[in-house]
Amino acid sequence: MNIDKPSQSPRSHLFTVRVWQEEIDRDQTKWRGKVQLLTSGDVRYFRHWAALVPLLVTMLSELESRPEATQETSSESNTRMGRPMKKSRKKR
Repeated sequence: MNIDKPSQSPRSHLFTVRVWQEEIDRDQTKWRGKVQLLTSGDVRYFRHWAALVPLLVTMLSELESRPEATQETSSESNTRMGRPMKKSRKKR
């Protein structure tokens, strides 16, 4: 393995999961959810807790089939998330 070459695919992916309750009837609510892959902005929704893990597996398998989507640099993903990467200064 050459340590000078960056890996072709990242070893991890950063997702956010947002859950909320929707009122169905006056006395009935149901949980809803949203999963977002932060590096690409890809968003999926789910209605049942049991659907969360299969949804993540599907999103990860789609990433593996799109190698260009996994080649994003950390500065690109940081900028896309609204946090431009800061350059550190070397102390002299």
